[in-house]
Amino acid sequence: MMGKWRATIALAVALGIAVLTSVLIYRWLQQKAVPKMVEVPVEESVPVAVAVADLPWGTKLSREMIKIVPFFEKSLPEGYFPDVSPLEGRVVIIPLRHNEAIIESKLAPTSITTGGISAIVKPGKRAVAVKGDKVIGLSGFIRPGNRVDVLVTLTDPRYRRQRQVTKIVLEDVLVLATGTQMEKSGKKGKGEETSPVDVYTLQVTPEEGEKLALAATQGRLGFALRNPTDTETVLTRGATIPKTLASFYPPRKRRRVPPPSKEVKNEKKVVEEENPYFTVQVIKGGNVSTIKFKTLERF
Repeated sequence: MMGKWRATIALAVALGIAVLTSVLIYRWLQQKAVPKMVEVPVEESVPVAVAVADLPWGTKLSREMIKIVPFFEKSLPEGYFPDVSPLEGRVVIIPLRHNEAIIESKLAPTSITTGGISAIVKPGKRAVAVKGDKVIGLSGFIRPGNRVDVLVTLTDPRYRRQRQVTKIVLEDVLVLATGTQMEKSGKKGKGEETSPVDVYTLQVTPEEGEKLALAATQGRLGFALRNPTDTETVLTRGATIPKTLASFYPPRKRRRVPPPSKEVKNEKKVVEEENPYFTVQVIKGGNVSTIKFKTLERF
């Protein structure tokens, strides 16, 4: 009997130890599977004035163009505005995108209260507008902020005959604005009609403005759109009609002239033998002298 009780007690103790071990292992695994909750500090937001829609340069700001959006404190742009009031009446000199923060570096000084092109022209530069069409403007691909080369086709006065030449007169010119205006047209007696005319406003120096105005009145303008990172100045001689037509022209074949026949050679020899010399009298005061010259060929 004692042996049976000992075996039963030993079995019960073993089962208890197994159950306790299982419970401890289960709890340990549960603690490993569930991550500890880490408290993340809540960052405070700051009100920032942003653009309601895309705003081109030269825009005079009004309250309807601005809204307030919360920004995290660490992402605040330098020169931001927390309120709309200081921005009313300010002029944008760099285009703003939708929901982009309005900062001081993208605004004209507070002394400038008039919007438009005059607010964005750099000191020492001038804004000159020239008329064109969709062909001149590359079918609408020229936009404000692009840089172009200006070409003109006109009659070159340096030649007696009328000679057309196309030449680059300005390079790396900034386009300030593009637009369309209505212009009156029509002959007398038939009434006047209005038609749209494209206008391109370029930023130039005073000297460049003189060239541009002369080119616009004396010839036909053309624009060549260029990469904004390409600032290299290219020197050209201009394109004329003969030079343009000579482009990709095959080389001319030289005609071989046959050598003279023996009869022609013999005739030349006979003429030279009959008239080997010709004489010239030279009179100097009272002296008269004769000089003979050999005849090489009388034909």
